[in-house]
Amino acid sequence: FISTKRIEGCSKRTENFYLNTLLFYEKTIGHDICSVSTADIREYLLNYQKINNCSNVTLDNVRRILSSFYKWLEEEDFILKSPMKRIHRIKAPVVIKPAFSEEQIEVIRKSASKNKRSIAIVDFLLSSGIRVSELVKLNRSSINLNSRTCIVFGKGAKQRETYFDFRTKIELENYLKSRKDKNKALFVTERKKSKNGTYSRLSVNSVEKIIRNIGSESEIENVHPHRFRRTLATRAIDKGMPIEQVQVLLGHSKIDTTLRYANVQQSNVKYAHQKFIC
Repeated sequence: FISTKRIEGCSKRTENFYLNTLLFYEKTIGHDICSVSTADIREYLLNYQKINNCSNVTLDNVRRILSSFYKWLEEEDFILKSPMKRIHRIKAPVVIKPAFSEEQIEVIRKSASKNKRSIAIVDFLLSSGIRVSELVKLNRSSINLNSRTCIVFGKGAKQRETYFDFRTKIELENYLKSRKDKNKALFVTERKKSKNGTYSRLSVNSVEKIIRNIGSESEIENVHPHRFRRTLATRAIDKGMPIEQVQVLLGHSKIDTTLRYANVQQSNVKYAHQKFIC
């Protein structure tokens, strides 16, 4: 099953999430995984939530993985019928996750500007809206500074072109000029980490740590890479960018995902109501 997901283009992070979830399930369920009933899985999910004290969102993620796994078992003729077919999506309250305000963005940029790499990362995330997993895969050759475009490899190894603003171009130029290494990666460590004494490509965890530290110094809560992506979507829609174009920009396969990212300002809703309805 994990090999199938790998062939389908799942990221290493997603692959590990699937694997760890299924290993825990296999260890806990108390039955042969090919002979469990729907009732067994319902009881497992109830106990999982009690033991881990997790939210319905997390529990539904577990359900989705089990559903995908048993669908694969059925398709591969390991079982006759998936016991997950009668277990439906677990409803959870829709929580609106806030984007950064203009004031917060300036405070974050001021903190990040003390380091050429940090400000380049912040501005790149903010103006392009790419995922942190996409950011760390970028090479110098992926970037065209003249046209302010870059080629990104997203989920499922899907390739797309994305864009960044003039301010990001300047910060990238300053950062790249300060580099003395020949590593092809766009963003690298500031200390030599590899065995041959060269700089290494930044990892997802490293970027997340950099952004957290900037947030702590800025005294702003919940500063993480994904929030920059949500901020771009919100700003784009509020300025009138069609949702279909925002979808393409973010690399979403479904427009529903894009709608969950964007927080439309109430003042803009009021203006649109007055313009189109009144």
